[in-house]
Amino acid sequence: MLIEKWNFLDAFYMTAITLSTVGFMEVHEISPAGRIFTVFMIFSGVGYFLYIAGVIIQAIVEGEIQSILGRKRLDKKIRNMTNHYIVCGYGRIGRVLCNLIREETKDIVVIDQDPELVSILASDKMHYLVGDASDEELLLKAGIKKASFLVAALGTDTANVFLVLTARQLNPDIYIMARASNPNVRNKLVVAGANMVESPYDTGAISMGLKLLRPSVSSFLDIALSRKVEAIQIEEIFVPKSSKYTNIALKDSKIRQAFNLIIISIKKASGEMLFNPHFETLIEPQDTLIVMGKTKELKQFAKAINPDKNK
Repeated sequence: MLIEKWNFLDAFYMTAITLSTVGFMEVHEISPAGRIFTVFMIFSGVGYFLYIAGVIIQAIVEGEIQSILGRKRLDKKIRNMTNHYIVCGYGRIGRVLCNLIREETKDIVVIDQDPELVSILASDKMHYLVGDASDEELLLKAGIKKASFLVAALGTDTANVFLVLTARQLNPDIYIMARASNPNVRNKLVVAGANMVESPYDTGAISMGLKLLRPSVSSFLDIALSRKVEAIQIEEIFVPKSSKYTNIALKDSKIRQAFNLIIISIKKASGEMLFNPHFETLIEPQDTLIVMGKTKELKQFAKAINPDKNK
């Protein structure tokens, strides 16, 4: 409009066909100055659109590459895991359970078949696999041969039964905890190979009942088991055969004096549970001590009772 003195419609039309590289005939004869202007418009305008297209393609390609590389790094971390936890199902129960386990270890592999949970799993920084948890190949990819624990927390009891059967077949020594919505399925899960079966509804009802009938006891247990207050914690500590505390009576162990801890119970290797053990009770190899005290002292005692584990 300034150089050729054209009206707005003719100038706009000429600009549009130039930038779009359509290349229809010129509306009017163009002067040398107009031709120079058109050349600059072609190089700048077309170059700009090519640059925008390149940026968009680069973003898509880099996103795909990062996704592929991220998945490969995740798979490598999973392959290198040993004695880890496999949690099948990342619903409300599975997510809360994983957060509790992460207080002790980050060696967790989550399996869920819902692709929409990928963003949540990534934001929670979980090691995850997407697919059917009862698929043998997927369980093997999750490292079930080297895992120590498996949690079957899928949405249906039928899926959990089939998962427990498959997992027990792949690893006869793994400890399996299964979720049961229906009390009648509990025995089926045990027969399928579950070491422990829990019903969230029963557990929730018992917790609500305790809060109603014994609110002080319930509050104490919530504090001791929540790990939110370091002043008091309840922990279980395994006694290996090589520990210096084996075959020593509680009164001679000086656990109370040295670490200011209280031995609430002792679970014997046979499975027998000794509550409020007598001061002459022997600490035997492969016992599990249920101990109460401060977090710092509990860690010090765990290190003292099993120094090899902390090397």
